Amino acid sequence: MATTLVSNWAFTPFPPFPPTLFPNLAVWNATSTLSNMTYQIQISWPFEWETREVLGRSALTMYVLDGNAMGMTAAEGFKRRKPVSFGQPDSIVVSIGYPLTNSVYDMVNRFIDYKPPPGNQDSPSGADPFLDFIDDALRPWVHNTVFPHVDFTRDALFGHSFGGLLVTYALISRPDMFDTYLAASPALEVQHSSVLEDVIARFGTGDPASSAYYTSTGCNATPTLPALMITYGSVEEFPARRRTENETAFQERKNYFRPLGMTEHCHDLFDRVKASGKVRDVVLKEYVGQDHAGVAASAITDGIDYFVDW
Repeated sequence: MATTLVSNWAFTPFPPFPPTLFPNLAVWNATSTLSNMTYQIQISWPFEWETREVLGRSALTMYVLDGNAMGMTAAEGFKRRKPVSFGQPDSIVVSIGYPLTNSVYDMVNRFIDYKPPPGNQDSPSGADPFLDFIDDALRPWVHNTVFPHVDFTRDALFGHSFGGLLVTYALISRPDMFDTYLAASPALEVQHSSVLEDVIARFGTGDPASSAYYTSTGCNATPTLPALMITYGSVEEFPARRRTENETAFQERKNYFRPLGMTEHCHDLFDRVKASGKVRDVVLKEYVGQDHAGVAASAITDGIDYFVDW
């Protein structure tokens, strides 16, 4: 497949993988012709499809943030699940990552892309241009160029940590952009937890008089409200001492993680979103004994189940 242009983005394919190595998986670079920003896009589709030109198929799509770390986990999760989950619909995984530099992906642009505006809905933010990229360039390219004959149904957005923060912001700022929002260990403490205040500012408190945002943007006309799944690990805010950890190291780790307030903030997010009445469903799940890093894989697996079952 040659380079294709959508809006101001050029999608350039990597050389294809041997089909016996990574079947039904391909990678592109998406580069802005205006800003020179580049994302690494990995796409996985069902084993049963002999070609991306498949006819008469429909598919769910999960868009995965931090694609360098999470993309393969999500792709394998869908493919492992299907043989033992009868009736699971065909599913596509679109992972959004960053080009690797010296074996490290672009953390600077990641923090810019995933951080919401600080409290003021009208402030410029890297999060909004990033969501514009997904909505205006990436998704149309997936639909019209990569899978031109597939009937696309529902979409989900998954993010972990800073990615979970971006998922939360996407839900409250663009509730009709995705069908299902999956926020794993969201970094809600960023900018003094301003995104939690933004939930009330945008979604209201369940009182019709507080729902100006939804009314003014026409979201009440959306046939189906979005769903939200929030996940976190029980030892994120309350670390357990490791076998080989001395007292000094343990106290340092506790002093770092406890002020981040993962348990408290996730419960707060759940309560505010549930009270708003602006979602069709919201679920909060704690993974007992899991820390911040460990939650990601479990949340992807359960997020797939939550998304598919809707």
